[in-house]
Amino acid sequence: MAKGYWMARVDVHDLEGYKEYVALNAAPIAEYGGKFLVRGGPFEAVVGEARQRNVVIEFPSYQAAVDCFYSEGYQKALEVRQRCSVSEQVIIEGYEGPQPGQ
Repeated sequence: MAKGYWMARVDVHDLEGYKEYVALNAAPIAEYGGKFLVRGGPFEAVVGEARQRNVVIEFPSYQAAVDCFYSEGYQKALEVRQRCSVSEQVIIEGYEGPQPGQ
């Protein structure tokens, strides 16, 4: 079964509010088996426009990623994030097929 991922790009305009979002999102992400692969950190925007933060969270399945996003706990956290930041976020299914050179 392919894993699922959240990919988000975020500009934070209220750091204290964003800290509240981070605290609120911990429980639902853990409940659905989420694991942070990227959480801020240095980056180089090589094509297109960038935002301040990039986040990638891996889930055990695409369905777990979708269910977490729509869970009551995450929706409460999302309300906070939307007040203190501007972002794009996608939920995407991982790829398990052949790789280049195989």
